[in-house]
Amino acid sequence: MRPTLTADLGTTDPPSFVRLTAHPLRWQLLRELVQSDRTVRELMKLVDQPQSLVSYHLRLLREGGLVSARNSSADRRDSYYAIDLIACRESLQHAGEALHPSVRIAPLVAPEWPPAASPRRRQRVLFLCTGNSARSQIAEAVLERMSSGSIQAVSAGSYPETTPSERHPRPPLVRDRHRRTSNEASRRVPCSAVRHSDHTVRSRS
Repeated sequence: MRPTLTADLGTTDPPSFVRLTAHPLRWQLLRELVQSDRTVRELMKLVDQPQSLVSYHLRLLREGGLVSARNSSADRRDSYYAIDLIACRESLQHAGEALHPSVRIAPLVAPEWPPAASPRRRQRVLFLCTGNSARSQIAEAVLERMSSGSIQAVSAGSYPETTPSERHPRPPLVRDRHRRTSNEASRRVPCSAVRHSDHTVRSRS
């Protein structure tokens, strides 16, 4: 189990995490370890301090649970030190709570993955012809079926026929398989239909 520097709410002393990280050299070591795992020799060069001093403060950070050490897989004689960011976060939360409950840092919430798709307005396509008796209705029905409802198709006519004409009878595709029936009158195109459509497809007779 990961050790955590918990705060004693019944004392006036600063929390252990604050005392441990308040030392300038230990804070500098933590800042270097955030960038990458380091050996003692690398840390000596980065902080410009002797080995005995660097090793001493690394030991204190390890005892506080903020830093861990592992042997190199290439050379077992080298040890790499790594910062434990989760332990640092938990210790910081307890330190904030020791000052005042309202200062406690809220735990991080993992984002939803995959992210939920944002709702998108369906594209609106208007098929416009003269009579709105055959071709525009077929196009409306076919587009809605092929798009699986993701596109809102509408058809209308500039001079709609009130009844199916002998020249352009209601097509079976529209009459039998879709919501438009042979008994429904053709629709006249209102101005709002053109204005609110994303795309307008015009058919000439």
